[in-house]
Amino acid sequence: MEFKGAMGGIYRLTEWITRLAATNLLWAICSSPFLFFMIMKLLVMQQNLANESLQMNWAIAIVAPLTLFPATAALFTVVRKWNMGDTDVPIFRTFFAGYKENYKQSLIGGIFYTLLFAIMYLDYTVYMTQFRNMQLVGIIMLVLLLLLFVSLFNFFSMVVHYHMSIGLIIKNAVLLTLIRPFRVFSTLLGSGLLFYIGLRYPVLFIFFIMSIIAWFAFFNFYATYNKMQEQMQKLQLQKEEEEAAALAEKSDDANEEVKGAEVADQKDFTQSK
Repeated sequence: MEFKGAMGGIYRLTEWITRLAATNLLWAICSSPFLFFMIMKLLVMQQNLANESLQMNWAIAIVAPLTLFPATAALFTVVRKWNMGDTDVPIFRTFFAGYKENYKQSLIGGIFYTLLFAIMYLDYTVYMTQFRNMQLVGIIMLVLLLLLFVSLFNFFSMVVHYHMSIGLIIKNAVLLTLIRPFRVFSTLLGSGLLFYIGLRYPVLFIFFIMSIIAWFAFFNFYATYNKMQEQMQKLQLQKEEEEAAALAEKSDDANEEVKGAEVADQKDFTQSK
């Protein structure tokens, strides 16, 4: 039964609220070890406990590839279906199918990104606090950290959308981030705004924030993907037209040569007579 008018709008709104909340809750449950250590990290930071804060950093770095990355890949599996028009996809089954299918690649990618984040963040901290005369390098590292953060969205989008090796996925995720600056900034601004809202109302992280961010990030990625596909098709069509024109030109030249040869043969035959 399909509702129309105001009732139809309210029904569709409640459907989307349910979808977003259910998907986000599944992500939170599967990421719970990471979220636990993140909360503990914030608590020990408030109490200025340096040793405990360092221990939380190690715990976060260990559990992130094992829990956060596979759960986020599963989240992107669901929002990919939504962006491609399959809004009635079974959420629970699709989420855990994506979790199982993409676990290995998301784990390897998670290890790579975690190590890179740790190294770059350490460099940023050192240059900003220990080397006051080299803070420009620290600012550059901060910019690179932001770009790396945005490339994560392209990474998860590619993991669930393409069948390719993890090395190619990471490489293309970074390249796509660099060659599409508008999409980079729109994803970064949108995610920043949602994170700010989540910090004001932390309960939204459990029910809505991550699923909305994932939907928005894949929307940007999919728009870029479609545009690149159109450009490739235009280039392919242009190449085929050029090849057809070159082939037709060669055919005309060959016909002219044949006609010239026939005329020459006719002249020789006439002269011989």
